[in-house]
Amino acid sequence: MTRDITPDIRKIKLYLTEPHPCSYLEDREATTAFIDPRAEVGSRLYDYLSQLGFRRSGRYLYIPRCASCHACIPVRIPVARFTPNRQQRRCAKRNADLVVTPVTRVDKQEHYEIYQKYIATRHRDGDMFPVSVGQYDDFIGAQRDSTRYLEFRLDGALVCCAVVDWLQSGLSAIYTYFDPDLDRRSLGTFAILKQIELTEEAGLEYVYLGYWIRDSDKMRYKSGFKPKQLYIENRWLEVG
Repeated sequence: MTRDITPDIRKIKLYLTEPHPCSYLEDREATTAFIDPRAEVGSRLYDYLSQLGFRRSGRYLYIPRCASCHACIPVRIPVARFTPNRQQRRCAKRNADLVVTPVTRVDKQEHYEIYQKYIATRHRDGDMFPVSVGQYDDFIGAQRDSTRYLEFRLDGALVCCAVVDWLQSGLSAIYTYFDPDLDRRSLGTFAILKQIELTEEAGLEYVYLGYWIRDSDKMRYKSGFKPKQLYIENRWLEVG
């Protein structure tokens, strides 16, 4: 008899937020379901929840549960079949002079300066602005044992950081922030390319990119990674 090792998620309590303005679609309201933050979520359960479309934000594991909208679609990259396009190859070449190092702890002052500048430039219209040290600690500083910070440095100076959780099936791209003055380098794209590379080197299968929204300009960059898999009606479907 084969033993079923699928975690029993029926014992996990879910809570719903009140409806609030959507951060991505102006005319929508969002509702989020999140797991009781007091619940013990080990590595196997965390990986299983990721395969069901859950994401981590700070200390919360969550999934959209909007009453009348299903625009947020979980997306992941099957790294063994990923082929970079011309633009992505140029991006990798453009950033070949960067040194990328995974670390478990960061210099908070150094990182906060880049994070604050990034949010103020790129997400001034979002709910993460204005930035505070407390918000940074709750979002970026709340880490798990599996969390790594990929530091991207140019001549020793920090220019980008990708916060990544190492799961049993792959890497979960939690958040990336970078110096907006280096916009021409496309550091967000390069950070994903580096995560794909690290996933392959580790012999894992996927890079989980969070949610993709077809009508959101902020999500458009995710469409360029092919093939990708979308979690629709409780199963992963591969698309070009």
